[in-house]
Amino acid sequence: MTQVQKLEQIGHNAIMRVRINKLRRGKPFMINSPDLPSYQCYMEYADGKITIEQINESGNDFKAIRELSPEEAAQLRVALGLTPFHA
Repeated sequence: MTQVQKLEQIGHNAIMRVRINKLRRGKPFMINSPDLPSYQCYMEYADGKITIEQINESGNDFKAIRELSPEEAAQLRVALGLTPFHA
């Protein structure tokens, strides 16, 4: 494994720990994706739902656009290599 790959793995592991810690505390985890416009993101919640949200007009909060179906959420987790969270 190259030094760059090691650093990427360390970063990935750190983000996954942040994800689990946020979800355990009942806080949503933001997932940025190049598949969405720059002002939108996915928000994953401890109950398993994932929504597409966009920054509101004031720029300090998010507004839900739509909730992914359970199938869509599962597909997104697989595509991103995320394990399902169980509260």
